[in-house]
Amino acid sequence: MKNNDTDPIFSVCMLASGSKGNAIYISGGGATLLIDVGLSGKEIQKRMALRGLDPESIDAIVITHEHTDHIRGAGILSRRFNLPIYINKKTYKAGEKTIGKAHALEFIDCGKDFFIGDMKIHPFSISHDAVDPSGFVIECMEMKIGVATDLGIANLVVREHLKNAHLLILESNHDPVMLIENDNYPWALKQRVKGRKGHLANEDTRDLLVELVHDRLHHVILAHLSEENNTREKARASAVQALNGSKIALSIAAQHEPGQVIRITSSGILP
Repeated sequence: MKNNDTDPIFSVCMLASGSKGNAIYISGGGATLLIDVGLSGKEIQKRMALRGLDPESIDAIVITHEHTDHIRGAGILSRRFNLPIYINKKTYKAGEKTIGKAHALEFIDCGKDFFIGDMKIHPFSISHDAVDPSGFVIECMEMKIGVATDLGIANLVVREHLKNAHLLILESNHDPVMLIENDNYPWALKQRVKGRKGHLANEDTRDLLVELVHDRLHHVILAHLSEENNTREKARASAVQALNGSKIALSIAAQHEPGQVIRITSSGILP
């Protein structure tokens, strides 16, 4: 497709997604950021290099919540590349020991917009077993990206914020039958995963997508798949039901390797 010169181009790459570490690269609107840094600094740089991405171009780190698989390398990259970390105060206090010293801290609040370059970023509250977890909506001119991973339920707040996005990154964590039949998981852990502050099942993601599909949604990325309680095939099949034969692209983020760089505008996906 031909891009309109006034239509901003965003590049999105899932560097890692899952219980062993999470990181999302987003560039556009005159800025580049990482949402979460749940791998070591060395591993993040390695994965970026595999996709031709330059860590020197990063302007900021944005944190969703304090679990180690989301903040493990945040402090390291912050110090190494002189990056501010955007984080809410409760999350920082809970994760301070893991983050360590940061180059700079920018405290944010759920429900209040902040800007990095021309990106307007809106954090919104999600239901997860963390002190003050956030999803994010990123907007620039006509472009909108929605990010919601690590959430037990997709409540009205989540659904409203994710409406009319051009690209969505959504959790599709587990297959309920696989979870219940998993002998490696104690009952308490199973209850946590499928609870209101745990993780979305494939069918929950499907039902959420049914509400979020619209004519200008171009790409959906399924994220945070459980390696023990899900399969890529099950997650994809469930999401395909919601997409209902549309031309919306669907991809699945991986734990152990970076995804491809997706170049997208409000008009569509670029080659």
